Amino acid sequence: MCTAMGTKQFFFLGIGGIGMSALARYFKAEGHQIWGYDRTPSPLTRELEKEGIDIVYQDDAATLQWVQTHVNKADTLVVRTPAVPEDEAIYAWMRQEGFTILKRSEVLGLVTCQKKALCVAGTHGKTTTSTILAHILHQSHLGTNAFLGGISNNVQSNLIIDTQSPYVVVEADEYDRSFHHLTPYMSVITSIDPDHLDIYGTAEEYQKGFDTYASLVQEVIVIKKGFSVRPTSIHGAKIYTYSASESADFYADNIQVSDGEIYFDFVGPDVRIEHVQLGVPVWVNIENSVAAMALAWLNGATADEIKRGVETYTGVYRRFNIHVKNDKVVYIDDYAHHPTELAASIQSIRKLYPERHFIVVFQPHLYTRTRDFADDFRRVLHMGDELVLLPIYPAREQPIPGVNSEMLGGQVVEKSDVTDYLCQRVQAVSGAVVVLSLGAGDIDRLVPAITERLSLIQA
Repeated sequence: MCTAMGTKQFFFLGIGGIGMSALARYFKAEGHQIWGYDRTPSPLTRELEKEGIDIVYQDDAATLQWVQTHVNKADTLVVRTPAVPEDEAIYAWMRQEGFTILKRSEVLGLVTCQKKALCVAGTHGKTTTSTILAHILHQSHLGTNAFLGGISNNVQSNLIIDTQSPYVVVEADEYDRSFHHLTPYMSVITSIDPDHLDIYGTAEEYQKGFDTYASLVQEVIVIKKGFSVRPTSIHGAKIYTYSASESADFYADNIQVSDGEIYFDFVGPDVRIEHVQLGVPVWVNIENSVAAMALAWLNGATADEIKRGVETYTGVYRRFNIHVKNDKVVYIDDYAHHPTELAASIQSIRKLYPERHFIVVFQPHLYTRTRDFADDFRRVLHMGDELVLLPIYPAREQPIPGVNSEMLGGQVVEKSDVTDYLCQRVQAVSGAVVVLSLGAGDIDRLVPAITERLSLIQA
């Protein structure tokens, strides 16, 4: 149920997360007092601090004393991400003291049900698809608000605020069944490949999670062809399919690749938009763009606005970001971390640079995911010519005996040695090379150093 929030102050546990920071920025823009806690400083937390948000990083007695001094329990809503462990001292103390605590998904649900929520769900492709959709609408006559799962290169933020627009674009996260708190007006569902089995247990339960989500959609579901949902209750939502490779209700036709650029025609019921140029020319973005264009069209964006939006879209931080591009080496960084996402990334690069020697660099994310999908990881990651692996990034998990990067094959290299190792491998190859770094952990911290060093290598 949608209810108004009279809260004056918000305290975010895990404020450095991409979704949490967007909510913090939103409430800051609305005039609320914002505080936050995170385990470690990051470029994102530093940006939040520059915007006037106080953040603490130590989970100790001094921090608890600071909170007691500055935070009024009666006027404060604590927003928590599931990434913050139950035994974190500050979280345990706030529970003990009787603070009102809600999950991020619950708070986002309260915010977004006040508007026409255009939600993007799915195992992968959520962030790119929702950001393309947000950009199309933002530069159209419709406008939009948006809570994004990544930093949009177009607006240099993970948040768009437009108080005049009735729309809000939301990335609907299935982790911890968070998307069940949303009230989608319309939704894209990009995929239902099993993931987060530490939460769902089985592929069947994962599918049921999406069935429940689909029952919440009020008007329209646009789902990738080949997947299906069985809503647990019926709102009368109309279901369309989309595809980049075959006929569907919405699809890409006449795809052309020329000089590293990609063009296609967008086709849907009663619409054909010809010769659309991808702003970020990676093969998988054809599919992402078709989904975003479909939802924009169904909500009244014009053909010209849709075409211009796709062509001027400049991407999301860590989604196929090209950092080095010369005759000797192309270096691309991407957030992909699930086997299906990895396959899409690697295959996209292969199609764009079929003749180059291909070095894949991957940091596995979570012990459970590495264990549950080890066979798929091995199959997909070895589609490159060389595989470089970093140790597993644990995030919220404790190590699992016998689960490590070595089980995936490839050359395991410590983070501190990766930049030197890649430079040596690139220089050892006689021809042109493409390097693709992948992962959802902290591999992004290595990107500046890798970029600087690889950019110095010439043919």
